[in-house]
Amino acid sequence: MTPDAAPTPEPTQTGAERPPLEPYDAVLLLGFGGPEAPDEVMPFLRRVTAGRGIPDERLQAVGEHYHHFGGRSPINDQNRALIAALRAELDTRGIDTPIIWGNRNSAPFIDDALRESHAAGHRRVVALTTSAYSCYSSCRQYRENLADAAAAVADEGVEVQIDKVAQYAPRPGFAAANAGELVRSLRALDGAPDSEIALLFVTHSIPEAMDDTSGPGDGEGNLYQRQHLALASRLTDEVNRVLGRDLTGELVFCSRSGPPGQAWLEPDVNDRMRELAAGGTRTVVTAPIGFVSDHMEVVYDLDTEAQETADELGLTHVRVPTVGTDAVFVSDLVDALLERAAEARGEDVPQFEGRMPSMCAPGCCPNLRQARPALCGRD
Repeated sequence: MTPDAAPTPEPTQTGAERPPLEPYDAVLLLGFGGPEAPDEVMPFLRRVTAGRGIPDERLQAVGEHYHHFGGRSPINDQNRALIAALRAELDTRGIDTPIIWGNRNSAPFIDDALRESHAAGHRRVVALTTSAYSCYSSCRQYRENLADAAAAVADEGVEVQIDKVAQYAPRPGFAAANAGELVRSLRALDGAPDSEIALLFVTHSIPEAMDDTSGPGDGEGNLYQRQHLALASRLTDEVNRVLGRDLTGELVFCSRSGPPGQAWLEPDVNDRMRELAAGGTRTVVTAPIGFVSDHMEVVYDLDTEAQETADELGLTHVRVPTVGTDAVFVSDLVDALLERAAEARGEDVPQFEGRMPSMCAPGCCPNLRQARPALCGRD
């Protein structure tokens, strides 16, 4: 080539050749976090409750839940398993976009994940949370933590643009995976009459004020509870159709942690089990649809406390597995990532009932204690 000859231009990518997750060059799995050794329990709980004035005596009582399992929460191992399952699904589809992992309350922390991603050359990531529903603690608080982490690393010259996958409780794959687990669990009760079976859909209780303000600021509120009720109704209809039963499902709550004078969503799963036993119920099926994996609120609140209540009352207790790394659930999460990328490119995406916007609306699921910056929203 002569000195003044123009170089041959690189071929441009066609639409068919575009990387499926473009414009994103990494996926960030965003988790809650949990201790992995006894000496991590109290620091973890202090981070979770920072700014709420909860005394160490109360935290130590909660910490006993973790020490019951050797001071190690199962949640991080479950996130590792989910990352492996997502990696396998992406590979199956020929998508080599890397997955990084950051937690809100334990290592690996979000800011470290952003540093890692930036050092690898990533400049725009899409976050996928391990929380499916809409309220402050399950959506906006994650967005605030993203803003905190992004601001911290920006001071070091680390610039990463972050988008987020919408809350996915209304997605068809989440419903299908939960329905599959519920049907498999109920098959073990063939022969038990419907009148003696109670079907309880369990989720994490939250303050009533948080539920009242969940959803867009100009909406009707109570979106957290409405999303659960919609899924519970859908699952009840599906298992009755598949199994030829006539069960009635209801929503109950676990893991209340507020002061006695503060109103939280009820009924508590244990209180409801006592009422049902007094009314002639013989078998209680608990389906933890509020959780995506069998972490502490499941293995302690249901497998330990609720099981003890069932034993005390002489009830048979069937605990349905969470969706975890169910193939249908994982496949749908990858679909959600691909749809978020399509939205970022200005393309249309499939619509379904209850679909949440990827960019949260102004006033959505507000912080009722203080106004704080949050990413991935329009306010």
